[in-house]
Amino acid sequence: MNLIQALRKECVQADAGYASQTDVLAAIAKLAKQSPVLANMDEAAILKGLTDREELSTTGFGNGIAIPHCRLDGVDDFVAGILAVPGGAEFSAMDDQPVKLFVFIIAPSSSSNVHIKILSAISQVLNVPQHVTEMVAAPTAEVLFENFLRHVRDEADPKQHDNKNLFRVQIQNEDLFHDILKIFAGFNSTSIMVYEAEPASNYIQKMPLFAGFWSDNQADFCKVILATVDKQDTNETIRRIEQHTGSLDERDDILLTIQELFYCSGGLNI
Repeated sequence: MNLIQALRKECVQADAGYASQTDVLAAIAKLAKQSPVLANMDEAAILKGLTDREELSTTGFGNGIAIPHCRLDGVDDFVAGILAVPGGAEFSAMDDQPVKLFVFIIAPSSSSNVHIKILSAISQVLNVPQHVTEMVAAPTAEVLFENFLRHVRDEADPKQHDNKNLFRVQIQNEDLFHDILKIFAGFNSTSIMVYEAEPASNYIQKMPLFAGFWSDNQADFCKVILATVDKQDTNETIRRIEQHTGSLDERDDILLTIQELFYCSGGLNI
């Protein structure tokens, strides 16, 4: 669940005219109740949850914005909505100024991590004064909804950027290093970087406790290859590496790790 998924179009109201915190919270509870997600939740219970949260500390963070939110038992999913009050409403904000834009969340009681993530995402949108001004001035709920979504900056879409894996190869064998580097260079869609590294033994052997465990002729060649590879080529890449190395499970001079990437965009010249 993310902010885009939590925001409910039916829970958005533009150009409203409320003057007090009591009126605003009642309006938010009524808006939230319009979501089918809260069909089994009593409007009075939503209002009580919002009111109780405001009694802990104000969610009016200044600069004309507030993020009322609460967690309720019996709620199975997140409901976020928006209320714009161009004339401003008294809301006990931290700067004692009227609040014009309210973005609210009704959350399950057992999903604290997701709740924090969505709160953070809303904060990022409202942190830009121009965004707030634009949304407050929206003439309709539809325009307000679209304006808000357009400014959601932290919801990178992984669907078009999650088609690669990250290969990390730590090598202490110079001959293998050149062979494996050629393998990655052979894939047209691969970006590659090589880093200089040092074996941990170079440092550990200098500690008095471990003196004498390593000889002076310990190999000091150590490099790291980082390469992004199309997921469809992952198994073939492993196969080609093991053509040179034999079974990686039987080696002590090379370590291969592969990480699935949530987001990968851009590229590097070899």
